Amino acid sequence: MMKKILLIEDNKDVRENTAEILELENYTVSTAENGKIGVEKALKIIPDLIICDIMMPELDGFGVFENLKSTPKTASIPFIFLTAKSEKEDLRKGMNLGADDYLTKPFEENELLEAIECRIKKNDFLKKEFSKNVKGINQFLNEASEYLNLEALINDRSIESYNNKEHIFNEGNAAHQLYYIKSGTIKTYRTTESGKEFVTGFFGAGDFIGQLSLLDDAGIYIETASVLEQAEVCGIPKADFTKLLYSNKDVSNKFIEIISHNLIDLQEHLVDMAFATVRQKTAKALLELDAKGMIKDDTHKGISIPREDFAGLIGTATETAIRMLTEFKNEGLISIETNRKLVLLDKESLRDIAEFG
Repeated sequence: MMKKILLIEDNKDVRENTAEILELENYTVSTAENGKIGVEKALKIIPDLIICDIMMPELDGFGVFENLKSTPKTASIPFIFLTAKSEKEDLRKGMNLGADDYLTKPFEENELLEAIECRIKKNDFLKKEFSKNVKGINQFLNEASEYLNLEALINDRSIESYNNKEHIFNEGNAAHQLYYIKSGTIKTYRTTESGKEFVTGFFGAGDFIGQLSLLDDAGIYIETASVLEQAEVCGIPKADFTKLLYSNKDVSNKFIEIISHNLIDLQEHLVDMAFATVRQKTAKALLELDAKGMIKDDTHKGISIPREDFAGLIGTATETAIRMLTEFKNEGLISIETNRKLVLLDKESLRDIAEFG
């Protein structure tokens, strides 16, 4: 889809020449000869980026910027000021107001295009919504690499194979790497003082694990990762991961936003553990596993989930978990295959149980 650019410039020659350059690069360009018209057009077309001269009649560039930034639907649009070499004080004022960039007239064509591409790319990344789960973090890591023009985290790294029940990392050990799962299924869990396992998640191909441990000041893994089905895993050094997060404040802020959502989800999970019935927790766990593609259906082969691991996921005794799965089977909500793979037969009823008990 072609990006829309609004060019606000009172000098006819500059306006027409700049618009022609942008149109040849396949941008959809709208123009305005003064600030007042520029504000009206911005509110009407909601462009992807605004280029605005500072010194103009009717309403100067600062007035345009402040008008649009105070309006919710235009507040996040990237804004580039145009300024003459003699207007350094004006330029400083514009950047202090919060403009994204500036160009000094006369400017080269490549300066213009590079500034636009950079700001649109940044805005697209920041506007992107990442889901509130591990998939959201994984998608973020890949797209942040692309946004920063960094080599993808998993490129050209050696792949190691792990057999069932092997540990990839252990709770309490020094955290030097995060891991990308190329194939297989892995569970993560924490161990209580009594030695009981509390399962924190199940992960499959395309997932990262261990990333949050790398951000902890203690420098240790906060959980254990154990293989459920033979897995191929790629280790990624902590330095590469932190370079991705800390080399750019936009990336850092976006990551914090995602982690905040994860913490909210964690709080909800803890509330469920404390107050939801076992029946509700069982339904929620089944739906969560299904959302991750770990329940057998027309497009997923599913995984064999040990009953003690399922019990650890919902925070109950193994016998209780088995009893609840048997109840769900007898009610026609799920089926259980001989290899312990689960199939959801009535998702709508499971959603009702998860919500209302």
